[in-house]
Amino acid sequence: MTDTEFLERFAQSRSRGIEDLLRQYSPLLRYVIGGVLRDPQDAEDCFSEVSLALWQKLDSFDPEKGSLSAWLTAIARNAALNHLKARLRREKRQPEEPPEVLTPEQEVLRWERAEQLRDTVAKLPDLDRKIFYRRYYYLQPVSQIAAELGLSQRAVEGRLYRLRNRLRQELGGDDT
Repeated sequence: MTDTEFLERFAQSRSRGIEDLLRQYSPLLRYVIGGVLRDPQDAEDCFSEVSLALWQKLDSFDPEKGSLSAWLTAIARNAALNHLKARLRREKRQPEEPPEVLTPEQEVLRWERAEQLRDTVAKLPDLDRKIFYRRYYYLQPVSQIAAELGLSQRAVEGRLYRLRNRLRQELGGDDT
């Protein structure tokens, strides 16, 4: 089923549309969530939260901004990270810290830096870009990356080392 067909089905019948969507994309969502949350119960709780979020937010999906699978992946990843942060706060029994308030200048600089990083990562060779996203976006362990890409752990670690150095150099970071 195409993205458009999912959206049309959802518009006709929310329950049928979300059912079809989850049937198609559950493996992807569980894969993304499982990369961040190692505990099976946490992962299952997060999957339930993601399912509810999709029910509530699917109307806001804009096909002009990207594919449905990319949008779903971002929602799953962000929910898993939020779930992990909440769990770590509970374990440390620390109150939630108020979010840092940035000045408009700081916000512009942050946005420009993020844009520069996205552009630099987009120019990386395909394999390096996959390794980068798997390690730093999806938080996958090196062993999993190596196994799924058919590389040794040392090869992945070496590529990550060279990637960090390259990004540091191209983005003007410190040389340490």
